[in-house]
Amino acid sequence: MPLREFLPLSDQQREVQQLAREFAASELAPHTAEWDRSSHFERSLIGRLGELGFLGMTVPERYDGLGLDAVTYLLVLEEIAAADASTAVLMSVHNSLPSQMLLARGSEEQRTRFLRPMARGELLGAFALSEPEAGSDAAALRTQAVRDGDAYVLNGTKAWVSHGGEAGVIVAMARTDTPEDRQGAKGISAFLVTPDLPGFRVGKKEDKMGLRASPTVQLVFDNLRVPAANLLGEPGQGFVYALQSLDQGRLGIAAQAIGIARAALDHAVRYADERRQFGSPIRDFEAIQFKLADMATRVTQARATLYAAAAAKDRGESITQLSSMAKLTASEAAMWVTTQAIQIFGGYGYVTDYPVERLFRDAKVTEIYEGTSEIQRLVIARELYAA
Repeated sequence: MPLREFLPLSDQQREVQQLAREFAASELAPHTAEWDRSSHFERSLIGRLGELGFLGMTVPERYDGLGLDAVTYLLVLEEIAAADASTAVLMSVHNSLPSQMLLARGSEEQRTRFLRPMARGELLGAFALSEPEAGSDAAALRTQAVRDGDAYVLNGTKAWVSHGGEAGVIVAMARTDTPEDRQGAKGISAFLVTPDLPGFRVGKKEDKMGLRASPTVQLVFDNLRVPAANLLGEPGQGFVYALQSLDQGRLGIAAQAIGIARAALDHAVRYADERRQFGSPIRDFEAIQFKLADMATRVTQARATLYAAAAAKDRGESITQLSSMAKLTASEAAMWVTTQAIQIFGGYGYVTDYPVERLFRDAKVTEIYEGTSEIQRLVIARELYAA
């Protein structure tokens, strides 16, 4: 890569980073374009990532994870995203909300049943919060859970669930308050839903602009009976738990975005050296030099913000504002850098023969999911006035 590594990494961090880089180069990069064209989800990746420990990186060893720090996890995620952003989504979603919520709020029985096999790559985790009418206003969700003996009966439709049709366990949010006594965010509970439960159905698969090898689906709960033992934590606290776990999720999106931007920069640097116009490589032209300089600067700025947030998390500090800053900076950098990469490639950047158009498509959603850029700015501004 053309950027110097400025992080003071330990020997272990460099070894894990190199392992991820080699895996990405040999197992992902040769297939990324075809997986994107055919919208193919390579299910074998779950087990292979699990064998490397990449699906339980921050899970403690007592639950079969690696027990590593946030910085190391994000280094790996960036390497995966630089080769295949769709695989990075799988890894990021699994490692963030479902794993972190189980670790923080799950019972020992739930951690043994779900978290251990998740960390080993034997069970893929997913998260279902959004609904067709509840996006940024997630607390407006309508899926209802009603207690019925030793179970809860869930009815509703979940939207935008990454790998929802492939997951072995989904942390799903549903209302446990009543329609007559709505309590807003305080009426939402978290449930551990498995696809074998009666009333579970995978709905529409979205035909997306980018991240096409990462399946996104609707989930339909039609009188879905969920054992009461699958309630995660306390009733009415699910939305609170999700917000508490979002910080790590936003760091993961930032790492994905940086990986995408870094890959676009790498391709642009090489192309500018190879492409000749008017008798010279286009890297000799000042207009191209300035684009490359700005691209490299934005990638480095985004990375610096991300790893400042990750280091703060590893120190045990609150990172609500920093994680939003990292996600905002990285996602907007990815969109800008990939746009400039296409411009440097010219007409070739607009066709599928070259990878920058795919990187451009993959970059866009990083400004949307796990909180839009507008929501990140709200979080950052509110934290300026936090006591």
